Amino acid sequence: MTNTLHRQGLPEDLKHDYIIFVHTARGINREGSAEKIRQFMKICLKYGPVNMGDVKLGSMHQDDILIEELIAAQGDGTVGAATFTDLDTLQQVVEELIQADLGICINISGLLDEVQACCKKAGISRHSAEHSLGVWGARDRLPEREILEFNTMCGHGMVSFNLVRKMIEQVRLRRMSPKQAARMMAKCCECGAFNPARAEALLIRMRERGFLYSAR
Repeated sequence: MTNTLHRQGLPEDLKHDYIIFVHTARGINREGSAEKIRQFMKICLKYGPVNMGDVKLGSMHQDDILIEELIAAQGDGTVGAATFTDLDTLQQVVEELIQADLGICINISGLLDEVQACCKKAGISRHSAEHSLGVWGARDRLPEREILEFNTMCGHGMVSFNLVRKMIEQVRLRRMSPKQAARMMAKCCECGAFNPARAEALLIRMRERGFLYSAR
């Protein structure tokens, strides 16, 4: 199960949001996997991801991280991830990974039909599929759906509800541009799964529509 499955939003927005990442299994292919993970990251970097990183070392949007150093520091079992905004680019990444034949598990999170079509065009069939069953429990304690669309782009929940509210307010008051606010949120996501391009588009839409939230 991956925490990147819990992203929320409209289908037209999720069509611009894909995360590809590697995973290894202890006792099977984890030992000695560092160089394979580095190769995965280098392939992804060639195609201009909007975010990239791993949960142990951080992401490319953090001020003190250079992507080349981050890739070089990958160790055995690291979960390296990259985020893309369009299916054509993702397909090119998948095709090159097929050629590389790294021998480790490659996972993609996105709309199932879209990802399945991407795999088919690349000449492979998906091995399996996982779905999020949504949020259970006291859902009335969750913030507005619009806030969750930002928060769930970081599956570890590092982009807090209050930070999202603050960034929306800063953009509304024109104290920050949508791009600046999106990058501020992206800095909080250690694993590189947060999609700043999608966040920027959401912020622009909210500003145009005069979105207001209720403080809790």
